Amino acid sequence: MPQPVLVVVDVQERLFNAMDAERRDEMVRNIKILGAAARRLGVPVLVTEQYPRGLGRTLPELRALLDDVAPLEKTAFSCCSAEGFTERLRELRPSRVILTGIEAHVCVLLTALDLLGQGFAVSVVADAVSSRTPANLELGLAQARQGGAVVTATETVVFQLLGRADTDAFREIAKLLK
Repeated sequence: MPQPVLVVVDVQERLFNAMDAERRDEMVRNIKILGAAARRLGVPVLVTEQYPRGLGRTLPELRALLDDVAPLEKTAFSCCSAEGFTERLRELRPSRVILTGIEAHVCVLLTALDLLGQGFAVSVVADAVSSRTPANLELGLAQARQGGAVVTATETVVFQLLGRADTDAFREIAKLLK
């Protein structure tokens, strides 16, 4: 049965520090919630890094959570141009691609538009993406929506993944949302 795939786009040390300080901690907290839910529920996760030699690696707290996921390195802004990314997605045959990360108006947006153009269903998790400015964040989310992506929230995605409240997985993951 097809399931979604969670994609964590370029949440790297030097990029993270340039993000809007009002949002970046919430973004990482929400990506950690989504990553933990994905882990618990067996949802595949892909991680990308934009030019890691210059921009650093994925944040340590995310690497610790996703330690078995080897990041796909890229220099193109869209993840779809990273070697192996689209092939890996096609192998997983996702019901939809859930996008999180940096920056909402560049790498996340361009990835969303490319995926939509290839026929994938795409969700952009608004509270799990960031940009350097609030205006760029809003423009990126608006353009993703105009392009056909569903703009959603971390809690919505988690409850969609869970499906029901009478499970051990719900009881474990619900604690993360408090």
